[in-house]
Amino acid sequence: MKNQKKSIHVAAGLIRKDNKLFATQRGYGNFKDWWEFPGGKIEAGETPEEALAREIREELAVEISIGEHLITVEYDYPEFHLLMDCYWCSVKEGHLTLLEHEAAKWLPLDDLRQVKWLPADISVIEAIEKR
Repeated sequence: MKNQKKSIHVAAGLIRKDNKLFATQRGYGNFKDWWEFPGGKIEAGETPEEALAREIREELAVEISIGEHLITVEYDYPEFHLLMDCYWCSVKEGHLTLLEHEAAKWLPLDDLRQVKWLPADISVIEAIEKR
């Protein structure tokens, strides 16, 4: 019998301001220096939206407004299966402050591929480009 990979369910925020999207750079792990949309694991009993608001508060010290769900991505990394719910967001209160990431930048919506995205995030970029 094949070993079952663990599955991780996360929520990610597509934080938008004008025609730009906020991207964060990982500072640790196998994908150190790769770029991703901020967010994190959904804990037991949380909705994806609740988890996203909490994670953004913990990682970036801001309150966000969560809007429309854009896409749910499923991706198989070597160590685990990822299920990622992605939502359009905007900053409601506070200033984006990097508490966990190495770097961040605002990328133009029409030029998102200028950084090296995590593999699962490429599907999100494609969904944004199709809009």
